Amino acid sequence: MRFPEMNDELRLRRLQPPAGNVRMVLDTDTYNEIDDQFAVTYALLSSPKLQVEAIYAAPFWNNRSSGPADGMRKSHEEILRLLGRLDRSVRCPVLEGSEGFLPDLDSPFSSKAALDLIDRAMASKAEPLYVVAIGAITNVSSAILIEPKIIQRIVVVWLGGHAHYWAHTREFNLKQDITASRLLLDCGVPLIQIPCLPVASHLLTSLHELEANLKGKSEVGDYLYKIFSDYAEDHFGRAKEIWDISAVAWLIDPQWVPTVVTHSPLLSDQCTWSADNSRHLMRCAVFVHRNPIFRDLFLKIQAHEGALVK
Repeated sequence: MRFPEMNDELRLRRLQPPAGNVRMVLDTDTYNEIDDQFAVTYALLSSPKLQVEAIYAAPFWNNRSSGPADGMRKSHEEILRLLGRLDRSVRCPVLEGSEGFLPDLDSPFSSKAALDLIDRAMASKAEPLYVVAIGAITNVSSAILIEPKIIQRIVVVWLGGHAHYWAHTREFNLKQDITASRLLLDCGVPLIQIPCLPVASHLLTSLHELEANLKGKSEVGDYLYKIFSDYAEDHFGRAKEIWDISAVAWLIDPQWVPTVVTHSPLLSDQCTWSADNSRHLMRCAVFVHRNPIFRDLFLKIQAHEGALVK
């Protein structure tokens, strides 16, 4: 399949951190773990800098689902539960995504999420729509396959894979849908990648820190504290990665997530990277400054009054 070409000047401009407020959609496998809930909350409470127009449920398959379709539906339900704990003023449309992973490049999933993404992207004029993806990239790649012109209208910020020098890239979001991941890297869409190891993995927090900063502060703070507490039986001496807030943090303040411009790598079937310096450019994160990100997240949650639902 041929995709629209983008000249180097436009690509480099799109790869620069945005100035001012941004339009964005959030694509998330929210029930997969507990970090997506933090990222959804963070994005919605970061208005007006981040203008979240829609949230899409992404598929996943692990011990918390019976298959990708079940994972997507459970994620959709979890997003709605989370929004119920937030003020109505920060809510937005929540749409179901793909019911499976891409079998090939001729079989995109024409989900409500993919079609909505196309509509919003094509409505963009001078400024692109930012697509913050923190799960398997199936919904986004399906939208690109259905309407390749959106490549010129969007910028994807994806938490997926590991650093390009890592021995392998067998990371959950990437390996769930290798076909969709490879398409994202090959099609030429402006891409900011946040690797999990050893970048987003710095975003560690503990039950004791959340107890001090979230518990009793707001309804959504209590919910996030509870799901974190319930995720492990023993929290003694234990911290957990809240990976997904990294993608949101880059849009809020790119200095918190330093990045470099590099060539898009080749992704093998064995989940390894290969370099090819003739390929198009992308941007890749090399570190995260953990403290200012969590400080910003905690302050926004503490300032939020709650769902206001009696």
